[in-house]
Amino acid sequence: MSFIKFLTSKVFWRHVAIAVAGIGLLILIIFQWLRIVTNHNQKIEVPDLSKQVLSDVEKTLDELDLRYIIIDSASYNPDYPKKSVIRQNPEPGDIVKENRQIYLTLNPSGYRSIAIPEFYGKTRRNVETTLRAAGFEIGNKPTWVPDRGKNVVRGLQHKGENIEIGDKLPKKSIIELVLGDGNI
Repeated sequence: MSFIKFLTSKVFWRHVAIAVAGIGLLILIIFQWLRIVTNHNQKIEVPDLSKQVLSDVEKTLDELDLRYIIIDSASYNPDYPKKSVIRQNPEPGDIVKENRQIYLTLNPSGYRSIAIPEFYGKTRRNVETTLRAAGFEIGNKPTWVPDRGKNVVRGLQHKGENIEIGDKLPKKSIIELVLGDGNI
């Protein structure tokens, strides 16, 4: 049998028809399977989780069949409750499908601690600038001690306690200066 006779035979065309029908059926099955697996046409609006503590977030997301992952703790923000959500991804109002992960950034429980820099024997202005740049607040009631140098820093205090170089205090702590009075 020649090749051209084979291409015009009923057997060949029957096999082509079976192959086309099989491929069509396979494509139909794959599309139906994808529709089921990908939850086609399912829409869940992401809620606004900002300022919510983790227990409330868990309840809210469980009701919507969503999951969460804590990715980071940001710098402390006093406008938000401690250990509450500051940022989330996807954003509130975005549309997702069930079992989607929501990535959360939480507010730490307080400011991070910062080491006290070198201060002894430096001028008031220099130490105030250095402390403010590090994130501390300067109190408005300095203590004056007898010393030759006027406005030379001879110590630091926080809540009445003396502070040494390298001690760690939370950012935004109020530090009082101990200054020389220049009367020796």
